[in-house]
Amino acid sequence: MGILSFIIMVIFDVVVAWALYVLLKPVNRSLSLLAAWFRLVNGTIFGIALYNLFSVLQLSGGAGYLNVFETGQLQAQVMLFLNSFNDTWLIGLIFFGIHLFLLGYLIFRSDYIPGILGFLLIIASLGYLIDSFANFLLPSYADYETIFMLIVVVPGVIGELSLTLWLLFKGAKIPETAAEQI
Repeated sequence: MGILSFIIMVIFDVVVAWALYVLLKPVNRSLSLLAAWFRLVNGTIFGIALYNLFSVLQLSGGAGYLNVFETGQLQAQVMLFLNSFNDTWLIGLIFFGIHLFLLGYLIFRSDYIPGILGFLLIIASLGYLIDSFANFLLPSYADYETIFMLIVVVPGVIGELSLTLWLLFKGAKIPETAAEQI
C-alpha cells in the first residue's frame, strides 16, 4: 500500500506541476515552465527511487529462488535497496528544492498571491537543499540529522502548507486579469 501511495503521489505531482505552471504563467512564462520542469524531474527521480522498494518486496516475498541466500545476506540486500531508495529520493529533493525556490520567486513577484507565501517557499527550498547536500557531503550527517530535519521539516511544512491552504480557500478567487491571462 505504501508503494501504491507513492505512485499516486507521483501522478499528482505531475498534475500539480501543470496547475502551478498555468497559475504562474502570467508572472513569467519561462520561469513558470522551468519550475514545472524541476518538479517533473523530481517526480521522475522519485519514480525511479520506487524501483528499490519493489526490489525490497521481491527479497521479502519468500520466493523459492531466494533460498540460496542466508538470512543475513537477504537482510543486507534489503538494507542496500532501502538505502538506495533514500539516496535517490534525496537527489530528487534537490530538484524539488530548486522548484520551490522558483515557485517562491514567482509567487513573490505575482500581484495575486500573497508575497509572504513566496518568501516561506524560498525558505523551505533552502531547507531542502541544505539537508540534501548535507546528507551527501557530511560524513557525520547522522550526528546532526535531528538538526537538519528541523531545518527542512519546520520551514517546509509552514511554507508548503500555507500555500496549500491559500490555494484551497483563496485560490479560486484569483483576480480576473490574472485569470484571463491563464
